[in-house]
Amino acid sequence: MKQMKYLLDEEEIPKAWYNIQADLPTPLDPPLNPATKEPIRPEDLARIFPMELIKQEVSQERWIPIPEEVRDVYRIWRPTPLYRALRLEKALKTPARIYYKWEGVSPPGSHKPNTAVAQAYYNMKEGVQRLATETGAGQWGSALAFGTMLFGLKCTVYMVRVSYDQKPYRRIMMETWGAECVPSPSNRTEYGRRILKEDPNNPGSLGIAISEAIEDAATHDDTKYALGSVLNHVMLHQTVIGLEAKRQLEIAGDYPDVIFGCVGGGSNFSGLVFPFLADKLSGRKPELRAVSCEPKACPTLTKGPYMYDFGDSAAMTPLLKMYTLGHCFVPPPIHAGGLRYHGDAPLLCKLTHEGYMEAVAYHQTEVFQAAKLFAETEGFVVAPETSHAIKAVIDEALRCRETGEEKVILFNNSGHGHFDLAAYDAFLRGKLIDYEYPEKLVQEAIAKVPKV
Repeated sequence: MKQMKYLLDEEEIPKAWYNIQADLPTPLDPPLNPATKEPIRPEDLARIFPMELIKQEVSQERWIPIPEEVRDVYRIWRPTPLYRALRLEKALKTPARIYYKWEGVSPPGSHKPNTAVAQAYYNMKEGVQRLATETGAGQWGSALAFGTMLFGLKCTVYMVRVSYDQKPYRRIMMETWGAECVPSPSNRTEYGRRILKEDPNNPGSLGIAISEAIEDAATHDDTKYALGSVLNHVMLHQTVIGLEAKRQLEIAGDYPDVIFGCVGGGSNFSGLVFPFLADKLSGRKPELRAVSCEPKACPTLTKGPYMYDFGDSAAMTPLLKMYTLGHCFVPPPIHAGGLRYHGDAPLLCKLTHEGYMEAVAYHQTEVFQAAKLFAETEGFVVAPETSHAIKAVIDEALRCRETGEEKVILFNNSGHGHFDLAAYDAFLRGKLIDYEYPEKLVQEAIAKVPKV
């Protein structure tokens, strides 16, 4: 009988995170000071980040030890299971073997606590009393609320207004863990007040929420800023996913031909794929494909240019080299709120630009159709973000049915959709609208990006 689920013991939780910077063919382009256009100095970041995370951001060490206090918290839900999607394979009549890493078993219901717990720990060790952050769909905000609760910190979350209205249960989860959740743009910050004055009905964006959270941290001595994606140390912490998955696939006797993951900022997919890309970069697995899956309403990797841009709308962050739609870009209010970001992780973007990864984009109705088939076969109702990866997996499996190839397909099932049932309701009743961001608006936003 074919095995459906592959489990590891708690002792097999990774003891170190994998840092792909050690194996890049060429160095990552550094973040730049927007005033001088010179590489940012570590001391310039110390106002909003603890020093240990700044060190991880620039580290070239291949392995970064995971503190025992962090591993002890990981034991609540890690190692996470690896599933073989036997029922989906049967429904698709495909010879492909489909595996997924199931990150929805964490208390907040997604991959986000892998870094939230680590960030809360390092801030606590340096005497920080409060963290300010942003959140799109609410997965990151609830994860940081969980992490700060465990290490005795206060937490303020600026939640993109459209998601705040669409997903009240995420707010309630944050508040249950002791965090404060504020709809963004808000009257709490100077930048939020300026945005609301220009447009009282602004739906918000991750770029706006990031600006508010950074302003909050920069104007309070007891507060630091925490980011749930994009930055190098966030990608680093998420590699527990891929390190566990490699071990589980060894037990299964398989190795992926292609790996898929949804991408908004890049953390869940990078966390899964980077430990495997180490084999591609070394030449051991040159044919491995890694495919990012994003929404056509926010087509960063598939339509954005590769250039330096701000990570936030108020132009408060350093300039980051990435694919971008322009920091002034405000995406349509699609239900995959965690994918509504104008840029992506510099590490993921660099690897995409150099041909080690690729990207596809989908409409929201077709990804919900894929998520429905997954629920009908595998049982799990997944987050709208994750459904983008499932759409790509199904398409690949159907290609294998046509060609007869017995490919091994792996994807990151990054979180459950229990708080997204309003989106499923809209889909089931035919009320979802497909948005494709016009090229003209992309070019208008790009025109406002500083020239480097």
